Amino acid sequence: MADVPLSLDDVHELAFTCLKTHGCDEANANAVAGTIMAAERDGAASHGLFRLPGYVAALKSGKVNGAARPTMRTLSPGVLQMNGDGGFAPLSHQRSRDDLAACARTQGIAALAIINTHHFSALWAEVEPLAAQGLCVFAFTAFKPAVAPAGGSRPLFGTNPMAFGWPRPGRNPVVFDQASAAMARGEVMIAARDGHELPAGVGVDADGAPTTDPDAILKGALLPFGGHKGSSIAMMVELLVAGLIGEAFSFEAAARDNNDGGPPQGGELMLAMDPGRFGDADGWAQHAEGLFEQMTAQEGVRLPADRRYGNRQRTLKEGITIPESLHATI
Repeated sequence: MADVPLSLDDVHELAFTCLKTHGCDEANANAVAGTIMAAERDGAASHGLFRLPGYVAALKSGKVNGAARPTMRTLSPGVLQMNGDGGFAPLSHQRSRDDLAACARTQGIAALAIINTHHFSALWAEVEPLAAQGLCVFAFTAFKPAVAPAGGSRPLFGTNPMAFGWPRPGRNPVVFDQASAAMARGEVMIAARDGHELPAGVGVDADGAPTTDPDAILKGALLPFGGHKGSSIAMMVELLVAGLIGEAFSFEAAARDNNDGGPPQGGELMLAMDPGRFGDADGWAQHAEGLFEQMTAQEGVRLPADRRYGNRQRTLKEGITIPESLHATI
């Protein structure tokens, strides 16, 4: 199978035009295309153009509002709520970022509940811009059932990622984004597409038997990372993004989804903190650098996001490639 080379501008234009053609207005198409481009730029192919057919399917089925106009409410001095108007999540993120940052700087800590959106992207792209503004940031979201709880064999939790960003004045922030599953479902889908087996421990088949076949895992269930530890984190994420903010648990999102291949409707919780408001206004940044220096002094250790930043420098110059079959589909 041949690969098709694309510049990052090509990626954005391809995604933008496709989304506009199938029902997004300019603001929504631009926001989603930016998210797709960022994923390709940073080497996260499972959240890049690979997801565009799912975005389009959700538009064509009428599930997603391509002309969404997100609206913000203040629920309490430190709690904001963004209603996504049934659209894709990226525009809600764009339009809530400044309000969340300002609230965190005023209150010291602020929460943002995002409701009535369809989330299909990676979380690191949502926390990095806030961390780059000097804030410590968390983000959590759920999906449809894909992960079996510890001891079980049937999907109940979403892959339920969580992301964390730590600011480093004058440097790129430290950012991690990880699923509570042993592997992100998008990576399993790419392995299935490309015919690759997976490591042991990623998932089970429809009968609950361990398997390394990605197609069988997609019909069965992913496993949480670290057994009961990952399962507890997946449960915590469900409670934060559904129980806390009044949105759908993964099993509820699945029950009301039309299974068009696009993202279900659900919620997200973000927390932002101003490190200068927690008692070490002058020393917090340098203090943290001491930890990072100790980590990277060990051979083979890199800080979270360093690989993404390296990919970013490379793709800005060289562009990316995608499979010819995906290009043809788009």
